[in-house]
Amino acid sequence: MIKKILVSQPKPTSEKSPYFDIATRFGVELVFRPFIKVEGLTPKEFRQQKINILDYTAIVFTSRHAIDNFFTLAKEMRVTIPEDMKYFCITETISLYIQKYVQYRKRKVFFGSTGKIDDLIPSMVKHKAEKYLVPMSDVHNDSLKEMLDAKKLNHTECVMYRTVSNDFTPEEVASFDYDMLVFFSPSGVDSLKKNFPDFKQGDIAIATFGPATAKAVKDEGLRLDIEAPSEKYPSMTGALQQYLKEHQK
Repeated sequence: MIKKILVSQPKPTSEKSPYFDIATRFGVELVFRPFIKVEGLTPKEFRQQKINILDYTAIVFTSRHAIDNFFTLAKEMRVTIPEDMKYFCITETISLYIQKYVQYRKRKVFFGSTGKIDDLIPSMVKHKAEKYLVPMSDVHNDSLKEMLDAKKLNHTECVMYRTVSNDFTPEEVASFDYDMLVFFSPSGVDSLKKNFPDFKQGDIAIATFGPATAKAVKDEGLRLDIEAPSEKYPSMTGALQQYLKEHQK
């Protein structure tokens, strides 16, 4: 029987989250506890990349982490961002988040509508004269770089933040009594092994979201019980509901 589930993500802010429906419907306890956290580079670390923010006329933001760390680093390095700097964001939600740091003006903020970078590129192509800076995490692939290269845009990628293990306290280790663990990234699986080097799966069910996370679990020799997204269940909550329906009889 599944009684207690550890979800390796922050607790949903909306009361309408399907996770809360699952807890009520199946009588399970859900504990939200991220296995990883994001931390910014220090000015000294950033300077090693030999990048001067003021050499660029436009910034490409793919996440809120990128926005937070860009403006934090600029402040720490005493760089005043020019009023006419342009911002290209992967979604409107991310573009609105910029208001936390600068006055929002439509003429200098552009965003895509689908949340995919392909959808933002046409706007960037319309501003071909810009010099683009793309703040990224230390864990990234080259797909964005290749897309911008293909459009012959003037761009530079730089690392501004990194993903690290969000270590468990001795108390958390002692009270680790979950029936299921839910992972959303390979880094989360790495964090499990770091915090619990002698982890024995036994009857503990493991759920993953995304093919890379599923691979990380299998590579560790662990049993994978739920894999999302699938054709039938595009979301983790959908896959979780189905599993509990079948196993909570």
